[in-house]
Amino acid sequence: MLRRFYRATWGRVVAWTYDWFMSASEQAGLTEMRRQLLGGASGRCLEIGAGTGVNLELWPDSIERLVLSEPEAHMAAQLRKHVARSRRSAQVVEAPGEQLPFDDSSFDSVALTLVLCTAEDPAAVLREARRVLRSDGRLFFLEHVRAEDAKLARWQDRLHGPWYAFGYGCNCNRATLATIEGSPFEVERVERGRLPKAPPIVRPLISGVARAGGTED
Repeated sequence: MLRRFYRATWGRVVAWTYDWFMSASEQAGLTEMRRQLLGGASGRCLEIGAGTGVNLELWPDSIERLVLSEPEAHMAAQLRKHVARSRRSAQVVEAPGEQLPFDDSSFDSVALTLVLCTAEDPAAVLREARRVLRSDGRLFFLEHVRAEDAKLARWQDRLHGPWYAFGYGCNCNRATLATIEGSPFEVERVERGRLPKAPPIVRPLISGVARAGGTED
C-alpha cells in the first residue's frame, strides 16, 4: 500500500517536473550528448524507458520507425502528450523493460538513456533488449554510474537511500558498465564523462554502443 501511495503521489510529481529538473543539465551539454549518441541509430528503433520523451526530436530523420516504451503510467501520460505535439511519428507502449511486448528480432536499434539506474532488474532489461534486436543490431546507451574514484563511490553508497527515495527509484551507485559487459552484448565503444550540472553522486557518466551477439536472423 505504501509503495502504491508513493507511486501515485511522488511518481506524479516526478513526471510533471522531470523536464524542468533536468533542464540545466540538458542545456549544459546533455542534449548534445544524446543527439550524438542517437545519430548512429538506423532502421526500426526502440527506446526503452523513454520517460517524458526527451529524446524524441533527437533521433535521426532517416530512421524507418520509432517505438517508445515506458513502464510508469504518469511518465507515459507526459510522453503521449509530447508525441502528440511533435512532428515526429512514434508509437508509445506502456511496458516494463524487463517484459517487452515485441517479437524477437523486431528492431535494428535500441536505446537506453538514464534508464538502467532505475530499472528493477537491469540485467533482465538488457536480455530483453537483445531479444528484440536483430543479430546485427546495435544498443546505444548513456547512463550515470558508480564512480571510479573510491571517495566519491563511498559517498554514493552513503547517500543511496535518500537519493533512491528522492529520485523515484534511481540508484546512484550501480556499476552499470559491468552489467552491460556481462550481458548478451559486446561493447564496441564506451566513453566516460560527466553529467553536466548534476549532483556529484550522479555525475559519473558512460556513453557508448554495444553490438548484439548471436547468429544471423
